[in-house]
Amino acid sequence: MTRPSKTFLILHGFQNRRPPEHWQHRLAEQLRARGHGVRYPQLPDPEAPVLGDWLAALDEHGARPAQGEFVVLAHSLSVLLWLRAGGRRPVADRVLLVAPPSPPVTASIPEIAAFADGLDLTEAGLDARLVYGDGDPYCPEGADLHYGLPLGLDMDHVPGGEHLNPDSGYGDWPSLLEWCEDPAVRLRGH
Repeated sequence: MTRPSKTFLILHGFQNRRPPEHWQHRLAEQLRARGHGVRYPQLPDPEAPVLGDWLAALDEHGARPAQGEFVVLAHSLSVLLWLRAGGRRPVADRVLLVAPPSPPVTASIPEIAAFADGLDLTEAGLDARLVYGDGDPYCPEGADLHYGLPLGLDMDHVPGGEHLNPDSGYGDWPSLLEWCEDPAVRLRGH
């Protein structure tokens, strides 16, 4: 049996129990069907996440594979998990940060406020791409202003994409699957 040439770690957000209509669930199935390794863990207590428990889950599922490319895709609250992980972050070849909630919105939701505490948005050298939609109720000022520009990230803006979840029409997301195969692809709406 040959080893997958790529392994993907897909991290979900707040209140997410990996529903089949979400782009993450569909992407995991599509990538597996193409012979890639996929890790799509259910993070602990998504309705009342504890940062320490999510960091432990990242440690558990984020081990770099022995061979092949390792790609991390984090959506919503898991973007803040990735940023807060700092030196605990797995070494990845590519990282996609999708639709993060703004620090003020995160701080205003008691169940997830701890994810915003001590968030360092001055970190130099974070190598990742940010994809965000306008009209995102969880980041009304724009993820480019809160994350992309301060962190110097490569960015893809999806007009009308909102939170880039099933409620905003993101079940199938063809350009994301294309990006998984080819990092030169720019992410766009469906």
